[in-house]
Amino acid sequence: MSNLAQFIQVAGVYSGAEAQMLAGCGVTHVGLPLRLAVHKPDVSEDEARDIVAALAGRAETVLITYQTDAAETLSLCRFLGVGGVQLHGAMPLEQVRMLRQAAPGLFVIKSLVVGAAPEAEILAQAQRHAPFVDAYLTDTFDPASGATGATGKAHDWAVSRRLACALPRPLILAGGLTAANVAQAIGAVRPAGVDAHTGLEDARGRKDETLVRRFVTEARRAFAALGGAGVAKDCDSA
Repeated sequence: MSNLAQFIQVAGVYSGAEAQMLAGCGVTHVGLPLRLAVHKPDVSEDEARDIVAALAGRAETVLITYQTDAAETLSLCRFLGVGGVQLHGAMPLEQVRMLRQAAPGLFVIKSLVVGAAPEAEILAQAQRHAPFVDAYLTDTFDPASGATGATGKAHDWAVSRRLACALPRPLILAGGLTAANVAQAIGAVRPAGVDAHTGLEDARGRKDETLVRRFVTEARRAFAALGGAGVAKDCDSA
Protein backbone atom coordinates (compact mmCIF):
# COMPACT_ATOMS: atom_id res chain seq x y z
CA MET A 1 0.00 0.00 0.00
CA SER A 2 2.96 2.29 -0.53
CA ASN A 3 1.93 3.69 -3.93
CA LEU A 4 0.07 6.99 -3.61
CA ALA A 5 -0.46 7.52 -7.33
CA GLN A 6 -4.09 8.52 -7.95
CA PHE A 7 -4.98 8.09 -4.25
CA ILE A 8 -8.73 8.70 -4.03
CA GLN A 9 -10.24 7.77 -0.68
CA VAL A 10 -13.87 7.84 0.38
CA ALA A 11 -14.52 7.46 4.10
CA GLY A 12 -17.55 6.05 5.86
CA VAL A 13 -19.71 3.21 4.57
CA TYR A 14 -22.85 1.62 6.01
CA SER A 15 -22.68 -1.77 4.29
CA GLY A 16 -20.66 -4.11 2.17
CA ALA A 17 -22.81 -3.21 -0.81
CA GLU A 18 -21.98 0.47 -0.38
CA ALA A 19 -18.27 -0.35 -0.15
CA GLN A 20 -18.47 -2.43 -3.33
CA MET A 21 -20.18 0.47 -5.07
CA LEU A 22 -17.30 2.76 -4.13
CA ALA A 23 -14.78 0.31 -5.53
CA GLY A 24 -16.84 0.00 -8.70
CA CYS A 25 -16.74 3.77 -9.12
CA GLY A 26 -12.96 3.76 -9.07
CA VAL A 27 -12.30 4.73 -5.46
CA THR A 28 -8.83 3.43 -4.60
CA HIS A 29 -9.10 3.52 -0.80
CA VAL A 30 -12.09 3.02 1.48
CA GLY A 31 -11.76 4.58 4.93
CA LEU A 32 -13.45 2.87 7.88
CA PRO A 33 -13.93 5.21 10.87
CA LEU A 34 -13.96 3.23 14.14
CA ARG A 35 -13.44 4.03 17.84
CA LEU A 36 -14.16 7.69 17.31
CA ALA A 37 -14.09 10.69 19.63
CA VAL A 38 -17.16 12.50 18.27
CA HIS A 39 -19.04 10.64 15.56
CA LYS A 40 -20.72 7.25 15.88
CA PRO A 41 -19.18 4.49 13.72
CA ASP A 42 -21.23 3.58 10.66
CA VAL A 43 -20.58 -0.15 11.04
CA SER A 44 -19.50 -2.52 13.80
CA GLU A 45 -15.96 -3.82 13.90
CA ASP A 46 -17.15 -7.26 12.80
CA GLU A 47 -18.98 -5.68 9.85
CA ALA A 48 -15.89 -3.65 9.00
CA ARG A 49 -13.78 -6.80 8.93
CA ASP A 50 -16.23 -8.41 6.49
CA ILE A 51 -16.06 -5.29 4.29
CA VAL A 52 -12.26 -5.41 4.24
CA ALA A 53 -12.30 -9.05 3.19
CA ALA A 54 -14.87 -8.40 0.46
CA LEU A 55 -12.86 -5.51 -0.97
CA ALA A 56 -9.62 -7.49 -1.28
CA GLY A 57 -8.22 -6.97 -4.76
CA ARG A 58 -10.71 -4.20 -5.55
CA ALA A 59 -9.77 -1.35 -3.21
CA GLU A 60 -7.37 -0.72 -0.35
CA THR A 61 -8.82 -0.24 3.13
CA VAL A 62 -7.77 2.19 5.84
CA LEU A 63 -8.77 2.23 9.52
CA ILE A 64 -9.57 5.80 10.61
CA THR A 65 -9.35 6.03 14.38
CA TYR A 66 -8.84 8.33 17.34
CA GLN A 67 -7.10 5.66 19.41
CA THR A 68 -3.96 6.80 21.19
CA ASP A 69 -2.39 3.45 22.14
CA ALA A 70 -0.13 1.77 19.59
CA ALA A 71 -0.79 -1.80 20.73
CA GLU A 72 -4.57 -1.37 20.69
CA THR A 73 -4.44 0.31 17.30
CA LEU A 74 -2.31 -2.42 15.78
CA SER A 75 -4.54 -5.11 17.29
CA LEU A 76 -7.58 -3.54 15.64
CA CYS A 77 -5.75 -3.18 12.31
CA ARG A 78 -4.85 -6.86 12.37
CA PHE A 79 -8.36 -7.89 13.37
CA LEU A 80 -9.81 -5.92 10.47
CA GLY A 81 -7.13 -6.89 7.97
CA VAL A 82 -6.60 -3.31 6.73
CA GLY A 83 -3.48 -2.23 4.91
CA GLY A 84 -3.38 1.23 6.40
CA VAL A 85 -4.34 3.32 9.40
CA GLN A 86 -5.17 7.01 9.65
CA LEU A 87 -4.24 8.39 13.05
CA HIS A 88 -6.86 11.06 13.55
CA GLY A 89 -6.45 11.53 17.28
CA ALA A 90 -3.68 12.74 19.56
CA MET A 91 -1.59 9.59 19.69
CA PRO A 92 1.62 10.46 21.57
CA LEU A 93 4.71 10.55 19.37
CA GLU A 94 6.32 7.69 21.30
CA GLN A 95 3.25 5.54 20.61
CA VAL A 96 3.46 6.39 16.90
CA ARG A 97 7.10 5.32 16.94
CA MET A 98 6.13 2.04 18.62
CA LEU A 99 3.43 1.45 16.02
CA ARG A 100 5.94 2.00 13.20
CA GLN A 101 8.44 -0.39 14.76
CA ALA A 102 5.83 -3.07 15.41
CA ALA A 103 4.30 -2.89 11.93
CA PRO A 104 6.78 -1.57 9.36
CA GLY A 105 4.52 -2.70 6.52
CA LEU A 106 1.45 -0.84 7.73
CA PHE A 107 0.72 2.35 5.76
CA VAL A 108 0.45 5.05 8.44
CA ILE A 109 -1.29 8.37 7.73
CA LYS A 110 -1.07 11.17 10.26
CA SER A 111 -4.02 13.58 10.26
CA LEU A 112 -3.28 17.30 10.57
CA VAL A 113 -6.36 19.28 11.58
CA VAL A 114 -6.24 22.78 10.10
CA GLY A 115 -7.76 25.35 12.44
CA ALA A 116 -7.26 23.34 15.62
CA ALA A 117 -3.86 24.94 16.28
CA PRO A 118 -1.62 27.64 14.75
CA GLU A 119 -0.12 26.65 11.41
CA ALA A 120 3.43 26.72 12.75
CA GLU A 121 2.45 24.31 15.52
CA ILE A 122 0.80 21.94 13.02
CA LEU A 123 3.92 22.01 10.87
CA ALA A 124 6.21 21.32 13.83
CA GLN A 125 4.03 18.42 14.96
CA ALA A 126 4.03 16.97 11.45
CA GLN A 127 7.80 17.24 11.15
CA ARG A 128 8.25 15.34 14.41
CA HIS A 129 6.10 12.53 13.01
CA ALA A 130 7.95 12.32 9.70
CA PRO A 131 10.23 9.38 10.61
CA PHE A 132 7.27 7.24 11.61
CA VAL A 133 4.53 7.92 9.06
CA ASP A 134 4.09 7.42 5.33
CA ALA A 135 1.77 10.34 4.56
CA TYR A 136 -0.20 13.19 6.07
CA LEU A 137 -3.85 14.15 5.67
CA THR A 138 -5.13 17.66 6.25
CA ASP A 139 -8.69 17.98 7.52
CA THR A 140 -10.92 20.71 8.94
CA PHE A 141 -11.64 21.72 12.53
CA ASP A 142 -15.23 22.76 13.23
CA PRO A 143 -15.24 25.07 16.27
CA ALA A 144 -19.04 24.89 16.54
CA SER A 145 -19.10 21.14 17.18
CA GLY A 146 -15.51 20.46 18.13
CA ALA A 147 -15.34 17.86 15.36
CA THR A 148 -12.00 17.33 13.62
CA GLY A 149 -13.28 15.29 10.70
CA ALA A 150 -16.44 14.54 8.72
CA THR A 151 -17.41 18.19 9.18
CA GLY A 152 -18.41 18.80 5.57
CA LYS A 153 -16.41 22.02 5.75
CA ALA A 154 -13.38 23.10 3.75
CA HIS A 155 -10.41 24.87 5.29
CA ASP A 156 -8.00 27.38 3.81
CA TRP A 157 -6.36 25.41 1.01
CA ALA A 158 -3.40 27.76 1.08
CA VAL A 159 -2.48 26.25 4.45
CA SER A 160 -2.54 22.74 3.01
CA ARG A 161 -0.49 23.91 0.04
CA ARG A 162 2.20 25.32 2.31
CA LEU A 163 2.23 22.13 4.37
CA ALA A 164 2.47 20.01 1.22
CA CYS A 165 5.52 22.00 0.17
CA ALA A 166 7.18 21.98 3.58
CA LEU A 167 6.71 18.37 4.63
CA PRO A 168 8.93 15.41 3.69
CA ARG A 169 6.02 13.01 3.19
CA PRO A 170 3.10 13.10 0.71
CA LEU A 171 -0.01 15.02 1.68
CA ILE A 172 -3.62 13.91 1.19
CA LEU A 173 -6.25 16.65 1.14
CA ALA A 174 -9.57 16.24 2.98
CA GLY A 175 -12.19 18.55 4.43
CA GLY A 176 -15.36 19.56 2.63
CA LEU A 177 -14.38 18.04 -0.72
CA THR A 178 -17.15 17.36 -3.21
CA ALA A 179 -17.51 16.44 -6.85
CA ALA A 180 -17.96 20.16 -7.56
CA ASN A 181 -14.78 21.44 -5.89
CA VAL A 182 -12.27 18.57 -5.92
CA ALA A 183 -10.62 19.61 -9.19
CA GLN A 184 -10.17 23.18 -7.94
CA ALA A 185 -8.81 21.86 -4.64
CA ILE A 186 -6.26 19.63 -6.36
CA GLY A 187 -5.15 22.52 -8.54
CA ALA A 188 -4.72 24.75 -5.51
CA VAL A 189 -2.99 22.31 -3.14
CA ARG A 190 -1.37 19.80 -5.53
CA PRO A 191 -1.73 16.96 -3.04
CA ALA A 192 -0.72 13.34 -3.46
CA GLY A 193 -4.32 12.28 -2.90
CA VAL A 194 -7.78 13.34 -1.85
CA ASP A 195 -10.34 12.11 0.66
CA ALA A 196 -14.08 12.79 0.85
CA HIS A 197 -16.80 11.81 3.30
CA THR A 198 -19.96 13.80 3.86
CA GLY A 199 -19.67 15.71 0.58
CA LEU A 200 -20.62 12.57 -1.33
CA GLU A 201 -23.69 11.65 0.72
CA ASP A 202 -27.40 11.89 0.03
CA ALA A 203 -30.04 13.14 2.47
CA ARG A 204 -29.96 9.79 4.33
CA GLY A 205 -26.23 9.96 4.87
CA ARG A 206 -25.50 7.24 2.31
CA LYS A 207 -22.95 7.62 -0.47
CA ASP A 208 -24.57 8.80 -3.70
CA GLU A 209 -23.22 6.78 -6.63
CA THR A 210 -23.60 9.63 -9.11
CA LEU A 211 -21.64 11.99 -6.84
CA VAL A 212 -18.96 9.38 -6.20
CA ARG A 213 -18.46 8.75 -9.92
CA ARG A 214 -18.23 12.49 -10.60
CA PHE A 215 -15.77 12.92 -7.73
CA VAL A 216 -13.49 10.18 -9.07
CA THR A 217 -13.69 11.52 -12.62
CA GLU A 218 -12.95 15.09 -11.57
CA ALA A 219 -10.09 14.03 -9.28
CA ARG A 220 -8.47 11.94 -12.00
CA ARG A 221 -8.82 14.77 -14.49
CA ALA A 222 -7.20 17.23 -12.09
CA PHE A 223 -4.34 14.88 -11.22
CA ALA A 224 -3.73 14.27 -14.93
CA ALA A 225 -3.55 18.02 -15.50
CA LEU A 226 -0.73 18.15 -12.94
CA GLY A 227 1.08 15.34 -14.71
CA GLY A 228 -0.01 12.75 -12.18
CA ALA A 229 -0.76 12.68 -8.47
CA GLY A 230 1.80 14.26 -6.20
CA VAL A 231 3.00 17.67 -5.16
CA ALA A 232 4.36 19.71 -8.02
CA LYS A 233 7.91 20.99 -7.71
CA ASP A 234 7.15 24.71 -8.05
CA CYS A 235 6.77 25.27 -4.34
CA ASP A 236 8.45 28.65 -4.59
CA SER A 237 5.03 29.99 -5.59
CA ALA A 238 3.25 28.58 -2.52
